[in-house]
Amino acid sequence: MIYLDYQATTPLAPEAFDAMLPLLRDQFANPHSAHRLGRAAAAHVEVARDEIGRLLPQGGRLVFTSGATEALNIAIQGAPPGGIVTIATEHAAVLDTVEAMRRKGRAVTILPVGPDGLVDAEEAARAIVPGVAIVVAMLVNNEIGVIQPLDALSELAHSVGALFLCDAVQGYGRIPVPQACDLVAISAHKVHGPKGIGALWMRDGVQLEPLIHGGGQEQGLRSGTLSPALCAGFGVAARLMRERAEEDRAHIEQLAALSRNLFADWTLNGSADHRYPGNLNVRREGIDGARLLSYCRNIAFSLGSACASGSGRPSHVLRALGLTDAQARGSVRIGFGRYTHREELERAAEALNEAATAQAEPWG
Repeated sequence: MIYLDYQATTPLAPEAFDAMLPLLRDQFANPHSAHRLGRAAAAHVEVARDEIGRLLPQGGRLVFTSGATEALNIAIQGAPPGGIVTIATEHAAVLDTVEAMRRKGRAVTILPVGPDGLVDAEEAARAIVPGVAIVVAMLVNNEIGVIQPLDALSELAHSVGALFLCDAVQGYGRIPVPQACDLVAISAHKVHGPKGIGALWMRDGVQLEPLIHGGGQEQGLRSGTLSPALCAGFGVAARLMRERAEEDRAHIEQLAALSRNLFADWTLNGSADHRYPGNLNVRREGIDGARLLSYCRNIAFSLGSACASGSGRPSHVLRALGLTDAQARGSVRIGFGRYTHREELERAAEALNEAATAQAEPWG
């Protein structure tokens, strides 16, 4: 099996697994207990919190969550009263949450994007006005890899007194998170850490209303007993992202250059210049991605967001670019990273190209 779905999730780093195992098996104390074993477990949590924070803007505080979806919900639902501005290509965790807030009476503006997937700067300036409480934007799009101009968006937000929330799930540890963010949502399993844990970073002075009430853990914002094992695994994964940054970047850029040649007969979706190179979203006329996925059973790739893959609907991200339903259904997302080998990418491309050519023929 060849794994090329790094945007959906990444393989767990062996070092992260090794850090988690003793905390699952032996050091099982509740990290919120006052006794010595509890304090020892809590120490692992704080070491992880520090490591994760080293890849985020300076200062602030980090609250552990069950994942980025919860972090985004805390930030959006817990923000001060006022309007919400976001982008049409955001993850469902953002779009569905702001839609829920719209139903509760909040003013919501969804900014369009151009064919390259980038937000229209003039539209953003017209929408981000006094009365807006929070602006939400992805750093790296999970489906097409496009990098939004977050510095410009955060400047617009701050000019009217709004908070700026960055969904950095796909960019954390890979490209710098802008210092101007007020809130940042991240997830461990996108950076070779375990599933089931994420975090929300908040700039000093930012106050949010909690969604979960109980024991008052995580500075009163997110009650619930933490898993020291998950925290430790996240911390080690973050440390490796920092320590291996240059090595990982060079490897992924080499694979990206190779992929452009291997998929030369396909059309790239989204900007060719403002993008993360480990995400390749391409389309080809006359094919159906779902049939291609069924045919190439030994290759793990995707048709878009794993969170919405079962809906049967064309990708809202690709439709926002102006693609037709047929073009969106003829698109595939190929993601690669640290543990992808060149030979795997070559074998996968051969199989995908062969299947796509056969499918595009009149008798295919």
